Amino acid sequence: MTDRLMLLDTASLYFRAFYGVPDKVTAPDGSPINAARGLLDIIAKLVTLYEPTHVVACWDDDWRPQWRVDLIPSYKTHRVVEVVESGPDVEEVPDPLEAQIPLIRETLAAIGIPIVGVAEYEADDVIGTLATTATMPVDIVTGDRDLFQLVDDARDVRVIYTARGMSNLEIVTDATVVAKYGVLPSQYADFATLRGDASDGLPGVAGVGEKTAATLLQAHADLEGIRAAAEAGEGMSAGVRAKLLAASAYLDVAPTVVAVATSLPLTAPDVPLRVLDPAEVDAATALADKWNLGGSMTRAVAAVSDAALKAG
Repeated sequence: MTDRLMLLDTASLYFRAFYGVPDKVTAPDGSPINAARGLLDIIAKLVTLYEPTHVVACWDDDWRPQWRVDLIPSYKTHRVVEVVESGPDVEEVPDPLEAQIPLIRETLAAIGIPIVGVAEYEADDVIGTLATTATMPVDIVTGDRDLFQLVDDARDVRVIYTARGMSNLEIVTDATVVAKYGVLPSQYADFATLRGDASDGLPGVAGVGEKTAATLLQAHADLEGIRAAAEAGEGMSAGVRAKLLAASAYLDVAPTVVAVATSLPLTAPDVPLRVLDPAEVDAATALADKWNLGGSMTRAVAAVSDAALKAG
């Protein structure tokens, strides 16, 4: 069986789990556990369906890095609930979900999935680096379109897109990105820069939507080519040229914000999925009993073990 690395956009998945599992599911002491249970079931399904040999939970050590904010102050501003002078700002996260983060980390450890984060970087950047430097095929699991920029058929890097729900997962390849947006994955970051993204506080170029962005990239290959054409007054209407020139200050900095990092000083942990030994199974069972994780833990342990056995 060929090795295959699965990179989890962990926060994307535990937010989905939190909103997808009823909050009436609680631990014996009444603590919320819906996100932890839901994430275990998500992982069990993903491992069963796609049979990775390695899984890494990529983590937001800094969900809103200051270096990105310095370039575009509106970056994720609407999700800040508390500004912290000496460290990452506090993100708007429902209290019942925030309370489950330590348990989520504990459950990942219990089933043998390493967590990887990097100070001052987002999980997207960890994923970008691990996907780019991997020596095996890669599946990126996320509900975030920004990671479409990493899709690469030639290197067998694809996205398992969760935005339409776990029962309607979509495999995103080069052809998928072209069909959806009219651009190649390698052009997607420039496309997103031009279009903007309100969910990330990225304004984009005023008056330039997806169709215009795609048309410009089809004609001029990349943002550098588009800006050169605008400066020369060639290859676009006067109206579009005026919009691009008016957005020069934004276009000077936005590509650095939108592009995920691909050269952080880290490598994927060489920790393949494996069959848990009896002591580890007992520990996972004890954790499940303590927190009422029920069949979710059982299914995750079984899925990981089955995948390890298939990998040989």
